Amino acid sequence: MKVAEVSGNLIRWGRGLGFEGEWYLIAVGALIGTLTAFGAMGFAELLHTTEHVVHDLHEDLPLWSLVLIPMLGALASGILVWKFAGEAKGHGVPQVMRAIIQRNGYIPLRVGVVKVFASIFTVGSGGSAGTEGPIVQIGAVAGSFLGRTIKIPPQHLRTLVGCGAAAGIASIFNAPIAGVLFVLEIMLRDFSVRVFSPIVVASVFSAATTHAFQDENVAIFAAEALEKAGYRFQFVELPTYAALGVLCGVVSVGFNWLLHLGEDVFEKLKVHDIIKPVIGALLLGLTGVLFVAATSTHGAPAFFGNGYDAIRHLLRPEAYVEGGIDPAPLPMGLLFLAALVLLKGLGTTFTLGSGGSGGVFAPSLFLGAVAGAAFGSALAQFGLLPEFGSPAAYALVGMGAVVAGATHAPITAILIVFELTRDEYVLLPIMLAAVIATVVSQLVNRDSIYTYKLRRAGVMVGRATDLTLLRRLRVADVTPEPLPPEPVYPADALSKLVTLHAHHHVPDFAVMNMDGTYLGLVTGADMRTALIDREAIPLLLVAELVRTDIPTVRAGDTLDTVMDKFARHDVASLCQVDEREQPVALITRRHVLKRYQQALEES
Repeated sequence: MKVAEVSGNLIRWGRGLGFEGEWYLIAVGALIGTLTAFGAMGFAELLHTTEHVVHDLHEDLPLWSLVLIPMLGALASGILVWKFAGEAKGHGVPQVMRAIIQRNGYIPLRVGVVKVFASIFTVGSGGSAGTEGPIVQIGAVAGSFLGRTIKIPPQHLRTLVGCGAAAGIASIFNAPIAGVLFVLEIMLRDFSVRVFSPIVVASVFSAATTHAFQDENVAIFAAEALEKAGYRFQFVELPTYAALGVLCGVVSVGFNWLLHLGEDVFEKLKVHDIIKPVIGALLLGLTGVLFVAATSTHGAPAFFGNGYDAIRHLLRPEAYVEGGIDPAPLPMGLLFLAALVLLKGLGTTFTLGSGGSGGVFAPSLFLGAVAGAAFGSALAQFGLLPEFGSPAAYALVGMGAVVAGATHAPITAILIVFELTRDEYVLLPIMLAAVIATVVSQLVNRDSIYTYKLRRAGVMVGRATDLTLLRRLRVADVTPEPLPPEPVYPADALSKLVTLHAHHHVPDFAVMNMDGTYLGLVTGADMRTALIDREAIPLLLVAELVRTDIPTVRAGDTLDTVMDKFARHDVASLCQVDEREQPVALITRRHVLKRYQQALEES
């Protein structure tokens, strides 16, 4: 028995037990969450192994390895992407959003496979990128492929893509809540229950599976050091955290601008697509060599790779104490941090702008941590930090603020940083700084780091991209087309409709049973076809033209269901009925679209 037949039998069995609607999406979401967790764990293990090998090579090889190794990784990634899946280049999330918007969630399986290895080659060799983009794309591919395999209706495929994306984030970042919010707020922009429920289940199953097999449930950037140092958020710090929000908003705008500028420059570069990532890696490597030579450090610079070790370092209060774990005194450290913001932005631009495969989330976290640490260090220098205050707390808050500014998704940023650190003491300042950073970013640029390229490609992003807005509007919000004053019955002559049309310009006609309830619709297209034979008009009855397969709508129906009925039955009008199933008006496709356009302008 085929997989599709088994799934069909299960759906019918569930309905026989009394389950209605799309209940099975929750079960499929659980399966996607479990499978994606295994994929995410495998991806993470391969990446960690590659990073350790590369780290050892940098320890043993001379300085030129900072150029050679990223170039080799970029070359391998470029060949894979060019040969097998062009959609796998870049940071992944925009490609998934485009598939949701334009292809209803269809993503070829090869994209996920190529993305795994292309990202490992890019990030593992030192490319300045993160893992959120790859894992979102890998999870989305898993959801799309499984949905197609078991013949899920096309209108639900986008939900399963969201299940996979949320499950990937939940597993690799140990952040199930943020995984759900990331998908709903950034990718789908749809918070309806029928979308929300399977995505939550997928995220929960993914996180639970990961915990079961890795036997741990710890934060990636655990901030226990802040708690041990006695840090507590104090009311007097509100102005400084607000100022940090403004700074992080500016940093996020600069990062977005720099990344998109790099993409444009490399796009215009007249070299083969395989070579572009290699050029980007060359620029990254040369920047790394200059950095190491200027700072007399050893090994790969902090802005190589995902930067997680540097972020953990910045979240330790003792790193800012002279003679602590950071050997540089504060003035030198402040200049160092300021330079690191620029270098990370350039490094990520070289890596992703050239077509390398990786995510922008980790670079955003890094930029936020460094900007926050620099801001906190400056406050400490001028004696503006209160007792028990620490630049480490500002580094943590900066992480959330830059992510919020870059993505224009403050809720996701707040929750994901909280789940990554598990530090409730800075939740309030993160909320404040994230909102301010988002406002600053939106004042400068209407597009987020994920939507800029989509809008330039002509892909509508926002509330216009999905059914969210249509689900908020109801038939009662649409101006109806009034019915003609005389009722139409099956036994009436067609000539009656001709007369009514001439006097009232009604596009279609609702036909009633003798008890006044709705029977069907005579469409204007069918009437025009019948009128071709003028001699037959006196002989035709309404019963011969009425279509009884056309459904009705009610005042409380949402416009997404109305548009679905229009599409399924290829008609220009639907009959609105009351609670007694009696026709009250016609709802036309033209009026629905007009109301939708008005709502878009209002929003």
